[in-house]
Amino acid sequence: MAKKIKSVEGVVIRFAGDSGDGMQLTGTRFSETTAIVGNDLSTLPDYPAEIRAPAGTLAGVSAFQLQFSARDIHTPGDQPDVLVAMNPASLKVHLPDLVPNGTIIVNSNTFSKKYLKLAGYESNPLEDESLKEYTLYSIEMSRLVENACRDLNLPAGTVGRTKNMFALGLCYWMYNQPLEPTIKWLKIKFSKKPNLVEANTRALHAGYAYGETERIFSTVYKVEAAKLAPGEYRNINGNYALSLGLLAASIKSNLPLFYGGYPITPASDILHKLASFRNFGVKTLQAEDEIAGISAAIGAAFAGNLAITATSGPGMALKSEALGLAVMAELPLVVINVQRGGPSTGLPTKTEQSDLFQAVMGRNGESPIPVIAPATPGDCFNVAYEACRIAIKYMTPVIVLSDGYLGNGSEPWLIPNINRLPEIKVNFVKLSKDTFMPYLRDETNLARNWAIPGTTGLEHRIGGLEKEDITGDISYDPENHQKMVQLRAQKVENVANEMEPTTVFGSENGDLLVLSWGSSEGACRTAVERVINYGKSVSHIHLRWVNPLPRDLGEILIRFKQILIPEINMGQLSKIIRAEYLVDAKGLNLVKGKPFRAGEIEKVITELIG
Repeated sequence: MAKKIKSVEGVVIRFAGDSGDGMQLTGTRFSETTAIVGNDLSTLPDYPAEIRAPAGTLAGVSAFQLQFSARDIHTPGDQPDVLVAMNPASLKVHLPDLVPNGTIIVNSNTFSKKYLKLAGYESNPLEDESLKEYTLYSIEMSRLVENACRDLNLPAGTVGRTKNMFALGLCYWMYNQPLEPTIKWLKIKFSKKPNLVEANTRALHAGYAYGETERIFSTVYKVEAAKLAPGEYRNINGNYALSLGLLAASIKSNLPLFYGGYPITPASDILHKLASFRNFGVKTLQAEDEIAGISAAIGAAFAGNLAITATSGPGMALKSEALGLAVMAELPLVVINVQRGGPSTGLPTKTEQSDLFQAVMGRNGESPIPVIAPATPGDCFNVAYEACRIAIKYMTPVIVLSDGYLGNGSEPWLIPNINRLPEIKVNFVKLSKDTFMPYLRDETNLARNWAIPGTTGLEHRIGGLEKEDITGDISYDPENHQKMVQLRAQKVENVANEMEPTTVFGSENGDLLVLSWGSSEGACRTAVERVINYGKSVSHIHLRWVNPLPRDLGEILIRFKQILIPEINMGQLSKIIRAEYLVDAKGLNLVKGKPFRAGEIEKVITELIG
C-alpha cells in the first residue's frame, strides 16, 4: 500500500517506560537524528531518583519528551502529540498529559495481569474502550524483537532490552527519519559486542518495517528542516555546554583549568566531561566532600589557575563558608549550581529555581557575589565563558545558576568560532621596585592585584580575616572594615558595566511585562508570542545577570501597568524586584519539579489583562 506523506510544522513525542527500558537513550537517539535532519528541537528528560525502582510500578517510570519543528522553538512542548508507552505504569502516569485525540503506541506484551495490577488498573485499558478517544496502536513489541533475533542465541533478557529500538524504528518510519545515524552509533557503542550491534539493529529495522508493512499505518509525517542561522551545529545538553564554555575560557585566558568537586545529581556530568579534557591540560579532583572540593579550587585560584567547582543546592550549602573565604580573599572562582528540587536532599532528578536567594544572599556577613543564569542548554556555553571572564577581570567568585532542566535538556547549538569569543585578559602582577601590595586595586573595576605566590618579591598571605586596605594585613579597625565592605560591594555592582542595554521583546511599554530569569525564558517567550498574536499589549524581558541587576531595568519596569514574574520557586526574584524597585510585581510560582508549560503562563497573562 502506497504511503502518504503529510507535512506538519512540529511534533511533540514522549517516550515512557520502566527505568530499565532505555527511554533516555531512545529519546536521545531520536533527538540526535532530528538534529542531523535540520529540525529545531528541545528536550526534557524526566527520570526517577531511584537507581532502579521496582519494575512495573508508577514510581519507576522514566520518560523523555522532545519537540522537533520546522520553525524556531523555545520549549520541549506543553503536551505530547504522541505517547510511546512501554508498559501499563508509563501509560497510567503520562496519559493525562496527552493532547486530546493524541496518538498512543504501546507494547501490548507488557499488559499482563501482574503489570496491570502494579500500575493500579482494574481492567486492561487496551480492551475496555477507555482509550477510544485516542488513536491507539497496540503492538506486540517484545514478541516481534524476539522473532527478529531468534537465531542470534542471545539470552532472552538481552533480546528483550532491544524493544526500545523497535519503538525508535517505528517512530523513525512515522516521521520520515533516517536509520543510518542510529545504526552508526550502535556500531560504535557496542564495537566489542557484535551480537548486540546485530540485535539492536534488527530490532530497529523490525520497528521500521512494521510501520512500512502494517495497513494500520497509512500516513508518514514529515517535519521540514528549520531555517536556522547558517553555520555548523551539533545537538548539545546544558552540562556539556557548560564544560565546553569553561574549556574555551581556559584556552582564551591561557590559564590551566582546575576543577575540584564532589559528585552530585544533576551536576556530576560536568566533572565527567572535564575529566575527559585532560589532553587540554585540564586537571580534575574528585574530592572527599563538597568542602574539600571548593577549598581545593580556592587553592588553585591562589596559585594562578582558572578555578572551577560545581554542585547542586545541598552542596552549595556546604560550600557557603568557603565562598565567604573566596569573597574575602578576592580570588577568581566560578561556582556552578545545577539546581534541583529541595529542601535537603529534596528531588534529586527534578528541576527547580529555588536557590536564587542562596546564591545572592546565602553567606554570613556582607559577602556579595555576581550571579549569572543561562536561559537554554546552548546558552550554558556562553554563560560559563562569561562567568570566567568576569571572575578574572573583577577578581571575584561568580555563581552560575543552571538547573536540572537545562543541564539534562538539549537543543541544536551553533558551534562558535573561538577566535571571535571576547578576549579574557589576565594581568598577573610583575616584580617591581615597589613593595608588593596585594590589595592595591585597579581604579576602574576595583579588582585587586593577582600574583603567583612564591614569586620572589611577591610573597603574600591571604585568609578569612578582614584585610587592611592596600596592604592586605589583618585589620580590626572599624573604619577600615566599613571601607572594605563597601569596596567589595561596589566591585560587584561594577559588573553591571559589562551588560548590554536590556532588550524588550514586544512593545517598549504596555499593559503587562513578563520578567523571567534562567530556564523559564523559553516558556515565557512562547506564551508572550501567543498572546501578542491575539493582539494584546504584552512584552517580555529576560535577565541573564540576577546580581547585579541591569542598570536600566528600573526605568523599563515603570513603563508597564503590570509585571508578571514566573519562577519555579515561591517568588524569590519577585521579592528582590519588589524590594529594589518598589513595583507591584506579581509572581507565578509553581514548584512541581518540572519546567513551566507555556500554556500555564499564557493562562495567567490573559487573566491579568483580560
